[in-house]
Amino acid sequence: MSSVIDILLSVTFWAAAVRIASPLIFATMGELICERAGVLNLGIEGIMVIGAFSGWMAVYLGAPLWLGVATAMAAGMLFGLLHGILTVPFGLSQHVVGIGVTLLATATSYYAYRVALPEVTTPPKIEPFQPLEIPFLSDIPLVGQAFFNQTPMTYLAFVVAALTAFVLFRTPLGLAVRAAGENPAAVEAQGLSVTALRIGAVTVGSGLMAVGGAFLTLSAFSSFFFEMVNGRGWICIALVVFGAWRPGKAVLGALLFAAFDALQVRLQQTPIGAHLPYQVFLMAPYLLSILALVLMSRRSEVPAALMTPYNKGER
Repeated sequence: MSSVIDILLSVTFWAAAVRIASPLIFATMGELICERAGVLNLGIEGIMVIGAFSGWMAVYLGAPLWLGVATAMAAGMLFGLLHGILTVPFGLSQHVVGIGVTLLATATSYYAYRVALPEVTTPPKIEPFQPLEIPFLSDIPLVGQAFFNQTPMTYLAFVVAALTAFVLFRTPLGLAVRAAGENPAAVEAQGLSVTALRIGAVTVGSGLMAVGGAFLTLSAFSSFFFEMVNGRGWICIALVVFGAWRPGKAVLGALLFAAFDALQVRLQQTPIGAHLPYQVFLMAPYLLSILALVLMSRRSEVPAALMTPYNKGER
């Protein structure tokens, strides 16, 4: 128990938790925007992969880091547009299309990697974003080094979460998006296009998912390798439910999962780790997340028109 307390009181633990949560925040905000508009985007896993690859490849070919982020977002928006067109005006199954987008985006990334680097056995490295210390704030005990000595993309993740909350709940556009996921007939009655709102939400949301993937190659690591997303997309879908479709709660959920993940890595290096198989520690964050999801989701309200196709003129 003393080992666990020491870990929880260490700056490095909380710094790692914030860093691990950052890509989850990007992708969770993207998924939340999609679902608030009434579209379940199961393409999130593949979109994160294409974002990780395209951002890294752009920088590897000589682009600045921020242009790499923009490239990743553009790639994600392209696949999001595809998802939106197939599911909204054509009314195809959101489950099937989402899985198809995941497979297509993942396969495209792997194929492009092999075509661009056919002889490479070890993934090439780039110079990623470096930690940027914020004066004065970084001097706060414990919290300062954990939250205010991160890379620029981590700061951007929290800014994106704040902007998502502001737009969704404080602007007419956000009200229209939420209405498209709750009562699309009312949106049409106001002279707005449900199709345009939903496609736009899926496109923008997918762009944020791709930026979450790009975080892995441009900020957390310095190269692209297969399986690096490692199920984070599916975790983000669960985080949307955990957060009851609200950005603030979803961010807390991402930090909670990240803390579990950072804790299991450190527990493996304690006396506890000597007596238990490492697989127990690897699955612990997911088991705890499932438990938290079950407890929180019982009180959450799903957008009424989520996964419900809407054709103009329907009531």
